[in-house]
Amino acid sequence: MMDEQQGFSYLFGSNAPYIEELYENYLNDPNSVDEHWKQYFSELVLQPGAVERDVAHRPIQESFANLAKTRATSAGTVDENMLKKQVGVLRLMSAYRIQGSGAANLDPLKRKPPVHVEALEPAYHGLGDADMALKFSMGEGDFADMADKLPLSEIISKLKQTYCGNIGIEYMYIPDSKERRWIRNYFEGSLSTPKFSAEEKRDLLKQVTAAETLERYLHTKYVGQKRFSVEGGESAIVGLNYLIQHAGKDGVEEVIIGMAHRGRLNVLVNTLGKLPRDLFAEFEGKAEVKLPSGDVKYHMGFNSDIATPNGPMHVTLAFNPSHLEIVNPVVEGSVRAKQRRRGSDGRAQVLPVLIHGDSAFIGLGVNQATFNMSKTRGYTTGGTIHMVINNQIGFTTSDVRDTRSTTYCTDIAKMVDAPVFHVNGDDPEAVCFVVQAALDYRREFQKDVVIDIVCYRKLGHNEGDDPLLTQPMMYKAVSKHPGTRAIFADKLVAEGVIKPEDAEGYIQAYRDALDKGEHVEQTRLTDYESKHRVDWSKYAGQDWREAVESGLPAADIQRLADKFTSVPENFNLHPTVKKMLEGRKAMAAGEQPIDWGMAETIAYASLVTNGTAVRISGEDSGRGTFSHRHAVLHDQKREKFDQGDYVPLKHMSENQADFIVIDSILNEEAVMAYEYGFACSAPDKLVIWEAQFGDFANGAQVVIDQFISSGETKWGRLCGLTTILPHGYDGQGPEHSSARLERWLQLCSEENMQIVMPSEASQMFHILRRQALRSYRKPLVIFMSKRLLRFKDSMSPLTNFTEGSTFRPVIGDTVERKDNGSVKRIVMCSGQVYYDLDKARQENGLTDDIAIIRVEQLYPFPYAEAEAELAKYPNAKEIVWTQEEPKNQGAWYQTRHRLERMSKAGQTVSFAGRPSSASPAVGYLSKHVAQLKQLVEDALGLK
Repeated sequence: MMDEQQGFSYLFGSNAPYIEELYENYLNDPNSVDEHWKQYFSELVLQPGAVERDVAHRPIQESFANLAKTRATSAGTVDENMLKKQVGVLRLMSAYRIQGSGAANLDPLKRKPPVHVEALEPAYHGLGDADMALKFSMGEGDFADMADKLPLSEIISKLKQTYCGNIGIEYMYIPDSKERRWIRNYFEGSLSTPKFSAEEKRDLLKQVTAAETLERYLHTKYVGQKRFSVEGGESAIVGLNYLIQHAGKDGVEEVIIGMAHRGRLNVLVNTLGKLPRDLFAEFEGKAEVKLPSGDVKYHMGFNSDIATPNGPMHVTLAFNPSHLEIVNPVVEGSVRAKQRRRGSDGRAQVLPVLIHGDSAFIGLGVNQATFNMSKTRGYTTGGTIHMVINNQIGFTTSDVRDTRSTTYCTDIAKMVDAPVFHVNGDDPEAVCFVVQAALDYRREFQKDVVIDIVCYRKLGHNEGDDPLLTQPMMYKAVSKHPGTRAIFADKLVAEGVIKPEDAEGYIQAYRDALDKGEHVEQTRLTDYESKHRVDWSKYAGQDWREAVESGLPAADIQRLADKFTSVPENFNLHPTVKKMLEGRKAMAAGEQPIDWGMAETIAYASLVTNGTAVRISGEDSGRGTFSHRHAVLHDQKREKFDQGDYVPLKHMSENQADFIVIDSILNEEAVMAYEYGFACSAPDKLVIWEAQFGDFANGAQVVIDQFISSGETKWGRLCGLTTILPHGYDGQGPEHSSARLERWLQLCSEENMQIVMPSEASQMFHILRRQALRSYRKPLVIFMSKRLLRFKDSMSPLTNFTEGSTFRPVIGDTVERKDNGSVKRIVMCSGQVYYDLDKARQENGLTDDIAIIRVEQLYPFPYAEAEAELAKYPNAKEIVWTQEEPKNQGAWYQTRHRLERMSKAGQTVSFAGRPSSASPAVGYLSKHVAQLKQLVEDALGLK
């Protein structure tokens, strides 16, 4: 018997929670289990030489063996054959729970015969036809409200109905036994069978009709125009509508949706209530021009308030570019911001919903990163409901040997132990059933859950494609499919819920409404406004020159420093940190110049104590990649993960705003997108994403291109996200030098961003405070020097932080001359190279001949300030732009025309820097030093 048991992985593998639970009950009280199990456990031994297969529960087996050695057996008291069959039944049940989805009726196209899963055959477990009438135990809690024992034939029937009908469930890999039991009882207790009233079924048919009819209406009226039809997946619209109508019973008041193109127009009209005539105007090119560039109709977002049985539901569809799944972390960030605004009930009140395509879901890495964030402290939103519109085809690829390396497109969700509910898209009732299950699961466990709506794509990737070119077999099946609406209508006719003519009447009624261009979604509210709505009007139309008082009284700086340099009693600081805090105390007292880490800290402390929350995230933001920030202090004698760290900026005052600093997951794309979404929904907070090294932002280029730089001009989305990019040529090679300044500047236009490269610590202080205190909400990109963090000459006196001081977009030459007329050459630069230039100028006695002007803000370019500095040198014949970066990189090509615009007649504008290069920087220290020497000599005219 033991040999047979060890050969069956379901019983002792990690996917056999029932046996484990039963055995644990037996250990606590042998009389708590049935007599045959009591006898079974008492006699089991791990036989010598037995081969282990998937034995994740070896300790249990060893316990069995120990029990057998210490207890006398009671041979003959149990029918061994019956016991063997009972074990076989439990194995069969476990097999259905683990592998039942493989045999479920999920594909509407029925292109392949049902999968034969050997473990679902009774014979595989030693059960035959003669056993079908015998009654067996199903275990405590399974198939709720049923008899403790049922005939085997009935048990199998219920298993098939639960796990192999139009719903397939994957959950047995979840390690938490409470979650597994909950899902098991939820579906087994209902046999995965929806129970809707006749009225509810008629309403579902009307929704399917609306989804199909809109697509066919547009297909006829606007022939060949792209719309990314949802035909074949209409049940996804029904499921989404169901979610919105029923999420409120659990306290949800707001739903934020992220989705790509397919079905988007349908959601806009049939879910959110966009006027059809507005959509038609977009198809006809007659839509009102409201934005500088705008975007195509299937990228556009929308929001509305929907009437539900549990009160108004605010629903937002996020704007999304063509990079598909990149919207997902943006939505999560937006949700987190909205949840934080609502306080302790935020996670229950704001629900993220992400709608995916099958190939994109498994194919795009941003989903792995988004799942990876889902349970982390800094990014969790209390569970996301994922809906996959599984067309079984990606663009023109439908062979799974090409689209993925996993059984299901949803297997990526298993990395966070999220359950997956597969459902046949031709069954709208089943779709709504699993949507309710997902809502209930999310409420219960605050975790992600995935709904896989297996459907098909009736047309090509877009309406101009001919799918028969690449998928002839698939589209032969599609051409024979009557459509979800027709199948569902026939079902309701057969049930007597509707008459045949009713189905056609629903179509005509919807078409008539479309012809009028009026609202076809009757649940939209037009006179409701949530109290949690953000008023964006005060942030719109502002100028970057808006004046704010960013300096602080010296007494305030001292008071703030007293707070953030204090630690709890008996807190064991690292010697380096202790020295740093002592230094900051001296800086606040004006006894030594203020460094960059202190400058940042004063800015954050002043903001949170005056009601402006601060959020910083990046791969090493707590300490700071270069050990300069130390926002999180660690007790060197800490013994537990959740004890022994202290964040001084969280303890500034009793009613202070939040200060949150997060060491993020090791990912740039998703985290930057998340913080962009957060900042878009929290204009009253200072939100910062920090790169470990500046050019690591390359991994987030899609976010930079599609959201940060162009979100306003395309969609009218204001965003005040601050991005800190360490940058500077210090001989550390290609990946640790350049934050790709040239790329950012190339994306600048229409005052869409702010690009700064500060050279002094006080500038960092003023930049951060200015960003939070102004009502100007544009992305801010700070190119921060690594070298200057501890470079004494770049530190600032206390007076540069006090009242009356401010951010200087341009810093003029610091040399005091009797006559500026002696200056023949003006060198202009940004960032740390200034100190190399100034040092060489002094060493070569050129202070009277050469003036050095620092451009601290490269965009929007500060013409007035720069021209004022240039005017001080009337006899200068040369303006030389100097940079550390190669000539084809850095600021030169985006700044040259600005310098030429400001130059006077007879003045030349030239360049000094490293020669053009395919690499951002050299990797040889000797070559780096030689290049720096050469560019400084070129800038100063040294031979």
